Amino acid sequence: MDEIEADGHGLVMCMGKGGVGKTTVAAAVAIALAGRGHEVLLTTTDPAAHLDMTLSGSADRLAVARIDPAAALEQYQSRVMETKGRSLDDAGRAALAEDLKSPCTAEVAVFQQFSRAVHDARRKFVVMDTAPTGHTLLLLDAAGSYHREVTRQMGEGSVGYVTPLMRLQDPTQTKVILVTLAETTPVLEATALQQDLQRAGIHPWAWVVNNSIAAARPESAFLRARAASERDQIERVQDLADRLAIVPLLAQEPVGIGRLGALTEPIAQHA
Repeated sequence: MDEIEADGHGLVMCMGKGGVGKTTVAAAVAIALAGRGHEVLLTTTDPAAHLDMTLSGSADRLAVARIDPAAALEQYQSRVMETKGRSLDDAGRAALAEDLKSPCTAEVAVFQQFSRAVHDARRKFVVMDTAPTGHTLLLLDAAGSYHREVTRQMGEGSVGYVTPLMRLQDPTQTKVILVTLAETTPVLEATALQQDLQRAGIHPWAWVVNNSIAAARPESAFLRARAASERDQIERVQDLADRLAIVPLLAQEPVGIGRLGALTEPIAQHA
């Protein structure tokens, strides 16, 4: 948390497959930053995320938002009809409305809201709980396409412009946290995601191994055997990660401001 806080602002993106705890980790980071006196926006691109349920309360200096694909599409369609459609006749407006129903339009609408959140991170902390891996990669593809188009229009070697992809590639502006479990499939999928990100010029800043039985220091023979089975996967993550945090399996779900805030405290305080 000290390293995340150091610049006083920036984008923190929690990524990984579904069900590994991205929403919990994102909420914990956001609460910790707000608790240190920073203005924080906690947002999600995952339609299935339940930030309100996870937070189960409010905190000073913490705002919560959601990039809802349906709402984003509706807002984008209305804006285009009010601007480009204003000077068209009825036939032209009907044709424009039909064009705006294409799947590409939905992608553009979501990308615009995503870009706005990335832009906001220049002056405050934005913590983003992303959709599962496949949806996130589509969003990054859109960022790449937009970057290439801007570069083409501005000309190679031009200066004075910054695209969302350039902000995502800059480790001083964006910190990507890969969240996984100490299990074979989640680690394999997170490894593949890291490779996909690196091909896009984005290097993950840290990994979080969530729900670790080993970190919970179990006493029963059964759980100690389960804990031992995590060792290979944790060692694999250590080889891949620049930074690693391990969150122990907890007796109670980390729901609510207090329990989420405790996740970012040193593990000795949980022992």
